[in-house]
Amino acid sequence: MLTQTVIIKTEHPYIVKSPEICSGSPVIIGTRMRVIDIAIEYDMLSWSPDKILEAHPHINLAQLHDALSYYYEHKEEMDEEIQTRIQKAEELKAKYPSILRKKLDERKENKDIYR
Repeated sequence: MLTQTVIIKTEHPYIVKSPEICSGSPVIIGTRMRVIDIAIEYDMLSWSPDKILEAHPHINLAQLHDALSYYYEHKEEMDEEIQTRIQKAEELKAKYPSILRKKLDERKENKDIYR
């Protein structure tokens, strides 16, 4: 049985939204590359457009700039989503501490004891 994906076009030629793709987060058409991920790399990690394109060779410069344009036009709502995601990550981190971090800390403590 074929299902049909609902695509919602935006005022940006390379950006679409669909409840079935990335939970409705705006993406570059034909990819699962979310606008929010590009915004984080550019605005928060201070990656250059060249570095972003190098990390994501399946997108082109026009798509990248359109994604950034979309982000800046919807900055307030997208920044809220970023903060919500950061908060959820922190909650999960507190709830499920890193086993690796615990083992590394234990190993360091044991080395300090034998010095």
